[in-house]
Amino acid sequence: MRIGIVIDAACDLPVEYTRQHDLIVLPIRVHLDGVTLLDQRDPESFRRFLDENLGARSHAGETEPCSVEEISTLFLERLVIDYDCVFCLTIIATRSGIFANASKASFSILKDYRAIRQAAGVPGPFLMRVIDTENLFAAQGITAVEAVRMRNAGANPGQIRERLEMLARQTYGYMLPRDLHYLRARTQKRGDRSVSWFSATLGTALDIKPVLRALRGETGPVAKVRGFEHGCEVLFGHAARRVRAGLLTPVLCVSYGGNLAELASLPGYAELRRTCVEHGVEMFESQMSVTGMVNVGTGAVVVGFAAEEHEFSMQ
Repeated sequence: MRIGIVIDAACDLPVEYTRQHDLIVLPIRVHLDGVTLLDQRDPESFRRFLDENLGARSHAGETEPCSVEEISTLFLERLVIDYDCVFCLTIIATRSGIFANASKASFSILKDYRAIRQAAGVPGPFLMRVIDTENLFAAQGITAVEAVRMRNAGANPGQIRERLEMLARQTYGYMLPRDLHYLRARTQKRGDRSVSWFSATLGTALDIKPVLRALRGETGPVAKVRGFEHGCEVLFGHAARRVRAGLLTPVLCVSYGGNLAELASLPGYAELRRTCVEHGVEMFESQMSVTGMVNVGTGAVVVGFAAEEHEFSMQ
């Protein structure tokens, strides 16, 4: 069976990996003060966003997911012919309309595919599964990498679906933002009051940063740290301890909202790398999507992994 894997542009995985494993990317339009970028995890979008310093005016930007019609067209014109089953893995449904749009599109796709496959000489039925990863950015990559592994190992669609849905429930995404005022402006725009004016002002004045966690469709702070670099050390230290405790899949994803060369110099990162190597955990490093940088600000760090139930620990 030919199995395809679709991710959206907010899923932070290396461009080389997505190309090597033929992952299909649902693009996201980013509207910034009269400028529109099509975020499809391509190097040109990253370069333009950073080189033209578009992040400086992106707090008022808008992100626009693929519409129901666009998703339907992609599947009916291409994917129902190229594949027999497609898994569509989307960013957390509580923060984006991509899951809802893909789910709605699936009704027309599964209703109309038969004539298209028949005309193309492709026998048999077509299956489509839309899965909410219940997480965002680097943490979305955990289910995508597992889907690739299981497809390559010859697993059937039922086995893949069951495994991905379990992992989505156990995937932890941790984020350390660099600019609290920016993050507050973005959350206000979405009607989210999780970062208040007072906490943003006080945090900036005292250089206090929150460590935010995404888990099972919910996001919120789990710790506060003094200074971004110290926060990185705390965040990477926590991730290293979870690696030593044992992950549910030997994969850890990290993304950075800026030039990826800066990531290696952050405190605690070298130790996290060594820990992953020692414990046979594959580490994926990628630049945060333009969509991610618009929503949380440049310079943010996200770490994602699947693990047993645990609380965030500072040491």
